[in-house]
Amino acid sequence: MRFAPIFTILFCLLSSHSSTGYDPLDLNGNITIKWDILQMNPDNYEALVTTYNFQLYRHVEWPPGWSLSWEWPGDEVINHIAGAEAKEQGVCNETLGGERPHCCLKYPVIIDLRPGAPYNKQVSNCCKGGVLSSMVQDPSNAITMFQMNVGHSPDIMSGFMLPRKFRFGSPGYSCGDPENVYPPTKFPDDGGRRWTQAIRTWKVTCTFSQLHASSTPTCCVSLSAFYDPSIVKCPACTCGCRGRPGSTCLKSGEVAPALQKEKDPDAEQPILVRCSDHMCPIHVHWHVKESYREYWRLKITISNLNVYRNYSQWNLAVKHPNLQSVVQVFSFNYQPLNQTGSFNDSGLFWGIGYYNDMLLQSGENGNVQSELIMHKDKGEFTFSDGWVFPRRIYFNGHECVMPPPVQFPRLPTERIQTYL
Repeated sequence: MRFAPIFTILFCLLSSHSSTGYDPLDLNGNITIKWDILQMNPDNYEALVTTYNFQLYRHVEWPPGWSLSWEWPGDEVINHIAGAEAKEQGVCNETLGGERPHCCLKYPVIIDLRPGAPYNKQVSNCCKGGVLSSMVQDPSNAITMFQMNVGHSPDIMSGFMLPRKFRFGSPGYSCGDPENVYPPTKFPDDGGRRWTQAIRTWKVTCTFSQLHASSTPTCCVSLSAFYDPSIVKCPACTCGCRGRPGSTCLKSGEVAPALQKEKDPDAEQPILVRCSDHMCPIHVHWHVKESYREYWRLKITISNLNVYRNYSQWNLAVKHPNLQSVVQVFSFNYQPLNQTGSFNDSGLFWGIGYYNDMLLQSGENGNVQSELIMHKDKGEFTFSDGWVFPRRIYFNGHECVMPPPVQFPRLPTERIQTYL
């Protein structure tokens, strides 16, 4: 046990919130925005803007859904747009003649259209209500597009100036400067028999930081095992401390007050959680359930303590060395997050469509659970020293706080040694 302080220090370093875009479970994950000039005229041009979610497991939820904003370098306006819309039109009184532009703001904020938008306002891969899936969970919905006509723009041939200060409006993202892409994007035509090409192409890369997304954690993990009668609870005050100023929760037996209708339908609902020692909206429990000769079985339970919010298309990313030997998963979808070739120590779990892909608000049905069986890899598997417990857990892309390793459930022989 003399090594426990060292393990604790390493655990704290590994589980600390990163202020950069580095993600150990998704080394190359990012949001990429591509800006293609399709056609140019003396005083306007046609642009196709495509957003790709190249993140393995982190998706964009609604509410609030994705939004995209930038600063125009000059007096540009958006004349027309399809596949999305500007949140505000702005003052367009100075525009003379013709139809008023769609948006005249210096800093336009573009949001997605809802499903079922009028056909004449659609383009391909649009209109998902702001939801952008991850590459593993649903790659077909990890892309969104919109097309617009930009007016009052300097002649492209005499020195085109791209917008600057791009911002991807989902919490936690920061974007770099636009980069020129050569050759420009090609587009298939006539069933792939002919290819057209953009006049120019730029791309902007945005990365995620949990520290920027939230100043406090949003989920925690508790642990238990069949060989230890105790349950290691979520660390106290993980997401807040009950009773402290500014910290509110719903006590057992209390009824939540009715939600007030928001002026903005895309606004996030307020957070009100059931009272607990950890005060987290999401609680993940990892239980080592059974041991067989060549296999072992565990149960994962995800509980929603948020009184007002449901989580649709939720997912759980896990880092554990035995995930390379998963034999069977019950009640969840599962796919490895292979990043290093033959060896895999991370995977993604998510709900089965129309069964448990919706994690309901706190209450009797506010949880989802599954069991999985993994093979005991010879020379590596052990119940000792907490090896069977996860190294990291992420719910919907946000890292959950785990108990320190010195508190992990232990074998009877290890507990005896501790007291000696």
